[in-house]
Amino acid sequence: MRDKWAIREAVWTALETARVVRGKTVHDKIPHFLGCEQAAALAAELPEWQAARAVKSNPDQAQRPLRQLALEQGKLLYMAVPRLKDERVFIELDPTRPDVVPAKAATISGAFRVGRPVYVSEMPPIDLVVSGSVAVNRQGVRVGKGGGFADLEYGLATAAGVVRPETPVISTVHPMQVLDEDLPWTQHDVPLDIVVTTDAVIRCHGSGERRPRPTGIYWEDLDERKIRSIPLLVKLRQEKGQVA
Repeated sequence: MRDKWAIREAVWTALETARVVRGKTVHDKIPHFLGCEQAAALAAELPEWQAARAVKSNPDQAQRPLRQLALEQGKLLYMAVPRLKDERVFIELDPTRPDVVPAKAATISGAFRVGRPVYVSEMPPIDLVVSGSVAVNRQGVRVGKGGGFADLEYGLATAAGVVRPETPVISTVHPMQVLDEDLPWTQHDVPLDIVVTTDAVIRCHGSGERRPRPTGIYWEDLDERKIRSIPLLVKLRQEKGQVA
């Protein structure tokens, strides 16, 4: 089995070589793939999406069309603060507010202008989680860009009780990001329920059993540098009396 960095490098290079991404490079990023708008439209047809009233999403460009659709359809949207640089790790975007214009509020800069930074404890129950990916497989294993922030966002939300074990997790990707191979997986990795490409919906579990979900923050998997770079983790460790 290839390790995560080998998988990332191969996917980034393949996407750039095929010219199916926007920008000069997608290395070290969630790929902003051509057709992300079509993937978002297909995801919006899912019954899980249509039933969702509150959605948590990553802030990357590839999922911007899906964030815009959420706001256009009247869903309460929570976008993660990039790199979790604030104790209030999510931005709340309420589509009922007149200054929340979906096309602008769905961008990172627009969300910070009109959104409300919130603590995890202020959030309502989340009905659907949207996660960006570098690579996925049909079994629901996801490889991100390597920062570990998506897993931390999920762990924080789970620990606070706003994301439940049954909350669906979806990702939109280019078809080239769907790999037909086993991918590395650890206890803090969040498995996907549904992968949506530009022209297909992949339900990852079928009749099989879902992989276990993270139940909170796995402190043993975090090094000191990572903890100190995220204010909320520093605060939580102090509250729990964990020694640096």
